[in-house]
Amino acid sequence: MRKVVAFEFLSLDGVAEGPDRFFTAWDDVVDEAGAALIATQDAVILGRRSYDQWAEFWPSSDIEPFATFINRVVKHVATSAPLERECANASVIDGGLVDFVRDLKDGQGGVGVHASISVTQTLLATSIIDELKLAIAPVIVGSGRRLFDGLPPLQLEPIRSLTSPSGYLLVDYRPIG
Repeated sequence: MRKVVAFEFLSLDGVAEGPDRFFTAWDDVVDEAGAALIATQDAVILGRRSYDQWAEFWPSSDIEPFATFINRVVKHVATSAPLERECANASVIDGGLVDFVRDLKDGQGGVGVHASISVTQTLLATSIIDELKLAIAPVIVGSGRRLFDGLPPLQLEPIRSLTSPSGYLLVDYRPIG
């Protein structure tokens, strides 16, 4: 059975929108955690905005190993509109997101949910996420969409935590129940 892992960049006050505003100092620990994560995934699920951002940025990027992964991986996009930008191995999810992901979990490999706030929220609320990985910047942003707004109460079991040399907190949780 496939494992579904959601990964989000957050500010200390929970903002996930526009992480380039607050996630600015990369270091080897953050890079290694990201590389280890994508090495386990053969498919990703994206919301429409995240897909459009990926389709614009990554085809010409040389940031490795991420560019190679993103440009080759199978991308399932949660949207009701046709994709305007072309990106390799991308398709629109046919039908409902929750049912699609449940069916996707029956296969082999790993599925990532990256940078898609509403997709992550929906899958957390319906108990489909197997692991939640967060990279938390030591910054209070104050405004922007927060990852946990609107979610029902959730119990999370801590799996791992690590502080990078740049002060980012990398934490992994397993939803319980």
